[in-house]
Amino acid sequence: MNGKKLYRSESDRMLCGVCAGIAEYFGLDPTLIRLAWAFLCCFGGTGILAYILAAIIIPTQSSVQ
Repeated sequence: MNGKKLYRSESDRMLCGVCAGIAEYFGLDPTLIRLAWAFLCCFGGTGILAYILAAIIIPTQSSVQ
């Protein structure tokens, strides 16, 4: 294991910091994750529920350290 942890970002957040945290974990641009999530919300319908669940389940950056 490489020691990476998934957390909600507190510095680069729009709503709850879920997309920025996921982007940092995978080493991607947060804008790409936000666009993918918006696509899921508009065309898949499951994006809103998934975002709410992720915001509840994923801890914040300060509680991880």
